[in-house]
Amino acid sequence: MTDPNKHYLLIINGKSAGDPELREAVAAQRKAGVAITVRATWEGGDAADFAADAEALGATHVVACGGDGTVNEVVNGLMRLPHDHRPPLGIVPLGSANDFATSVGLPLEPGPALQAAISLAAAPIDVIRMTAEANGEQSVSYYVNMTTGGFGAEITSSTPKTLKRMLGGGAYSLMGALKAWRHRSYRGTLHWADSEQAASLLLLALGNGRQSGGGQVLTPRARLDDGRLDVLLVKDFRSVLELPALLGELQHFPSDGRYVRYFTASQLTVTTKPDDDPWPLTLDGEAKRYERFTAEVVPLALKVLLPEGCALLSANERH
Repeated sequence: MTDPNKHYLLIINGKSAGDPELREAVAAQRKAGVAITVRATWEGGDAADFAADAEALGATHVVACGGDGTVNEVVNGLMRLPHDHRPPLGIVPLGSANDFATSVGLPLEPGPALQAAISLAAAPIDVIRMTAEANGEQSVSYYVNMTTGGFGAEITSSTPKTLKRMLGGGAYSLMGALKAWRHRSYRGTLHWADSEQAASLLLLALGNGRQSGGGQVLTPRARLDDGRLDVLLVKDFRSVLELPALLGELQHFPSDGRYVRYFTASQLTVTTKPDDDPWPLTLDGEAKRYERFTAEVVPLALKVLLPEGCALLSANERH
């Protein structure tokens, strides 16, 4: 039985607006009595604007229909609203990677995913605020899954979208293998809690969720609601002969290995070397370059429609 008090705003990536399975799923839910308003994006920023207008449109729930980038835009729009006025977020995955939806265990087909968004209970999760500087200008944005910096971000931003769709996560692995032979390091200073560390890194991952880049698990112990940011540092290597040892450490994620360091923090700041190029960063699939950035946890800032028993919630942690 449908709840007459619920009204779902579907924000659809314009490139997927004609998806026949999605259109069929929306029609079926409307026939069953579910109140659904649809908005399709035309250009960058539309999804955030639609989400920020959710309350004015009478929506009690917002459903992001697209890939990780669409989810990220919708999250940023919802974060413009006061905490008590943010509708719960549902997700219908339509992208090439869908890392967040996959990691939390949501259905990946439009019909079951929309049904899940309508039937699942909402759970509060943390959101990560990213304050970044480039060319003397400061920007603030938010994400729910992961930011990767350095090598990982370059792979994501340089992998053609058509290749991503054809190969899925394999596209990222392929580009990574090609780049490994002529990689560069990213130098900077990291600050967190009472610690400071000068670093020359191959990869930085700041995870609220666990995976990025089409299925690459970079922060395996992350929880969405623990008030902590999971940090993965992969230090640079001098010779390709060291690569097997580095990859070996990435199987275990040691707290302070020779090449890999894994820890948690509520906030982390990176300042790049003044003479170096700005670091490439990818925030939930969107690539940008910054000279200085701070990631900090905003605890339990957003409710998300998640499967019962979702492994990324602290209450479901296995002991």
